[in-house]
Amino acid sequence: MLKNLIPKIFYNKLHEGLDFFVRGLGFEVLYQDASLAVVARDGAKAYIVESPEYAAKDRPELAIETDDIDALFREIESRAAELLHPNCKTVSLRPWGAREFAVLDPTTVCVVFRQWPT
Repeated sequence: MLKNLIPKIFYNKLHEGLDFFVRGLGFEVLYQDASLAVVARDGAKAYIVESPEYAAKDRPELAIETDDIDALFREIESRAAELLHPNCKTVSLRPWGAREFAVLDPTTVCVVFRQWPT
């Protein structure tokens, strides 16, 4: 019955979130108005919301699972290497068995990309 869990990510200014997700991570805008954008890529989707009040209260860490972490890493590294998280800027095997790398935007929203072994 359940299909997707879609996060709502708050930014002080809408363009900050759009820059990160669209320019940096290759998402496309499905919908946009003055304070909300819906972005998607492959099976991942997020709501980007302009709200200085909530942006000040919450800087989330999100995880997106992938089936080709090496290709995704090469793409993001070539598109926006400055976004690679300083503590996880290469694909590495984590103690829990997944291979991961992460990106961090200037507002400290973190996205971890993860591939589990098959």
